Parts: sequence; structure tokens; C-alpha cells
Amino acid sequence: MKKGLVILFAATLGLAACNNYKKGPGGLSYIIHKDAGGAKIKEGDIVKLNFIQKSEKDSVMFNTWDMDQPQVFPVAKKVYAGDMNDVLTLFGEGDSATFKLDLDTMAARSGQPKPPGTKDKYIVFTIKVEKVLAKKAGEADSTFQKQARDFFEQDYKASIEKKKGAEAGKIKKYIADNNLKTTTTASGLQYIISKPGDAVKPALGDTMMVNYTGKLTTKKSDGKDNIFDTSDEKVAKESGKHNAMAQYGPRPITLGRAIPGFDEGLQLIGKGGKITLIIPSSLAYGEGGMPQGGISPFSPLVFEVELSDIKKPSAAPVAQPGATVTPVTPAPTK
Repeated sequence: MKKGLVILFAATLGLAACNNYKKGPGGLSYIIHKDAGGAKIKEGDIVKLNFIQKSEKDSVMFNTWDMDQPQVFPVAKKVYAGDMNDVLTLFGEGDSATFKLDLDTMAARSGQPKPPGTKDKYIVFTIKVEKVLAKKAGEADSTFQKQARDFFEQDYKASIEKKKGAEAGKIKKYIADNNLKTTTTASGLQYIISKPGDAVKPALGDTMMVNYTGKLTTKKSDGKDNIFDTSDEKVAKESGKHNAMAQYGPRPITLGRAIPGFDEGLQLIGKGGKITLIIPSSLAYGEGGMPQGGISPFSPLVFEVELSDIKKPSAAPVAQPGATVTPVTPAPTK
């Protein structure tokens, strides 16, 4: 789905979801935005979904459209009436819907406590059922599993090829949309130095104290920057990426241990310098991506970076004139 259509889709669902909810078992509430008229999902089917997961207060917790990474999973037997597996049986391929799962019912029926600190009564999902692979009556499990595996392997490969083919266009569009004048290195890294910093630049093994914000070249479905990591607490809170356990402020990064594009870019500035890096996936996370960090395969990355300090590695102690150096005696061989 194109980004503009995603934004329109999300906005339309947000308006529609304000009312007209139907009641279901287990405290479930739902509204179907589009009924494609296909067969409904049943236990044992394998589905491919795009979805937005939100808190009751409309805070986005997870968005597969922003990650460009739909989720594929089997529909299991319901634990209780109105749980996640049960509600999916209300929908079919091509359908879109919003539903609210009652967290109190979920905790009572599943034995899993509500998320710590939450005061919400519901967790809210807006979904689009992209594909349903249905198990035929009487079909052997082994036959169905092989069919499903083959189908989704081919589907995944096609998706990866599409991402690979779109990467250069994403970089070009980001540069044009932001009216940037970049310099390109032999590796393909593009950069803009806004402040060069001191003459001394980091060398391999140095520890760099770095303030940074990393984002994708594409916007989120709400039109905001698609930030996946930052050392700036304000930015983290604004982007929904805040972690109460994280230490914000300049972070230590050893040159030679970061992704190649980051290592290369940081060697272009000195202490106090600032640089924008546009890193192709070949210098970042490549065809594997980093799903747990919200980075899909063949994703180019953008980093806004400030190098606040450079710390040289500690030198090995040097023997002073006249000092006695005691050799280490090897242990006897048995």
C-alpha cells in the first residue's frame, strides 16, 4: 500500500472507530470498515496481517505499515471467547476492521497479568487482512504446512525483491524532499557536514561520545519522522520510543564496532562536529534488516549525529627505567 493511501486509510479508520462498535463475547468490541465478502478465517488457517496496535489513549505501540513488515502467523485455538484468535474468525481476506480487547478479561481468562503500569481497560487493533491461507477439510497437516511454507517463502522473496528495487528511489526522494546537497563517498555513503568540529578525528579503537537520532527515509503513517533510535530523551518521548531504563545523553560507541556507514561517517568530523548521514542498506543492516528495531530488509537509514568527545584507548603500562618486570611463569604441563 502506498504511503499516502496508508495515511488516508488510518485517518478514515480513526474517524470511523469513534462509534458504531458492535459488542462481542469477553468484553470484545469491534467495527468492520470493509467486508470483502470472502470466507471467514477459521482455526488452523494461516494469515498475513497489517495492523496498528494502540493503547486506549490512542498511543501507538506497534505499526506494521511503518515497518513495511506485515505479520504472518497461524490462527490457534481460542483460549476464551473474545480473545485474539476468536476475534479473527469475524474477518476474511481483504477485510479491514478495528477491535478492542478487554484487558481485564484477558488477564482473568488467560492468566497473564495486564501490562505493568497500565490503567487502560482496552488494547486497540486496527487491521487489514492481506492474505488467508485456508486449510481444506480433511487435508493432512503435513500437506497444508508444506503448502503454507512454500507460499509464504515465495511471498517473502517477492517482498524482499520489491524492497531491494525501491531502495535507491527512497534515498533519492528523501534527499529531494528535504532539499539536501550531499557528498557521496566511494562506498555509497552520503553526508552533509553542518559543523566540522576539531581537526583531530576519531581513529579505529577510539570511543566516541555521540548524540544521535536514527530514522528511516520514509515517514510514519501519521506523517511524522519514522525514528527507530535516539540518544535525545525529548525526541524519544515525542516519537514514542522512550525507554525509562535507557541512559539519555551522549552515548559511548567504539569506532569499528558500529554499522559500516556510521563508522565511516564519524571519521569525517572532529570533536564538536555535526553530520547528517544517509546510509544505504549495504552499509547498515542489509537484506536481513533488524526487525526487533523496526528496520526492514534493504532499508536505507538517516542519522543526525553530534560528536561530543573522543576518548583514546588506554595505553598499556610502560616499564620505567630500572624497574623490574616479573615474567609470568607458565603452569606445569600434566
